[in-house]
Amino acid sequence: MVDVFTTDTEEELENEGLMQLVGFEVGREIFGVDILMVREIIRSAPITAVPNSPEFVEGVINLRGDIIPVIDLRKRLNLFTEAVQDKNWVLILEVEGSVTGFVVDRVDEVLKIDEDDIEPAPEIVLAGLESQYIRGVCEVGEKRLMILLNFDSILLANEIKQLKATDTSDVAQAASA
Repeated sequence: MVDVFTTDTEEELENEGLMQLVGFEVGREIFGVDILMVREIIRSAPITAVPNSPEFVEGVINLRGDIIPVIDLRKRLNLFTEAVQDKNWVLILEVEGSVTGFVVDRVDEVLKIDEDDIEPAPEIVLAGLESQYIRGVCEVGEKRLMILLNFDSILLANEIKQLKATDTSDVAQAASA
């Protein structure tokens, strides 16, 4: 059961067993994230590269005075690299108390999904290391599957350390450039 977003309150949704998800695309795949994690969605922000950052980190953006790290979700999820669009979307999410941006190809819509329609990821997927950030799978539209991501686990502990170890003077210098 997938419907376009209407103005139900969070309490009404919980009573009905529904979740609100922001649907987005990376390549040909459809993903979803719990709307409660989304702080903002911006279009085509100028991203400044940061020296010595991990490969999946595109850089930082200055969002109304806040310097926010931006991760390329395509690289993080090891998805097939197609021709990169000039204008991508950046999902600004609150992930474990930190605000982080994630580059996606397109943001679709806000959906209401019945929690009972969310299936666990297939066991063959769960055998891989990357499975910790797959929350589940549900059907949307005409026989297409949406992968629900758990952004609280999208970065491994050593990757979080790597991000924090990035020299803050490099970030400040890159942001002011």
